[in-house]
Amino acid sequence: MFDTSAIGRLLVTMGIFLTVIGLFLLFGGRFLPLGRLPGDIAIRKGNFAFYFPLASSILISLILTLLLRLLRR
Repeated sequence: MFDTSAIGRLLVTMGIFLTVIGLFLLFGGRFLPLGRLPGDIAIRKGNFAFYFPLASSILISLILTLLLRLLRR
């Protein structure tokens, strides 16, 4: 009728993935200066501020792509 072992494996994988993301958010600022990388755009003039974390976004995208490719295999 319904294979619950596949759902169990999916839930465990999602739990591990969320744990890794949580640990990265908790301790990531100490090891990786996300938001302060060369290539992040920050413009401040008077009371106007514009911030676009270009390099940080690319780095996070690469890390997540590699992690998801490893989990697929």
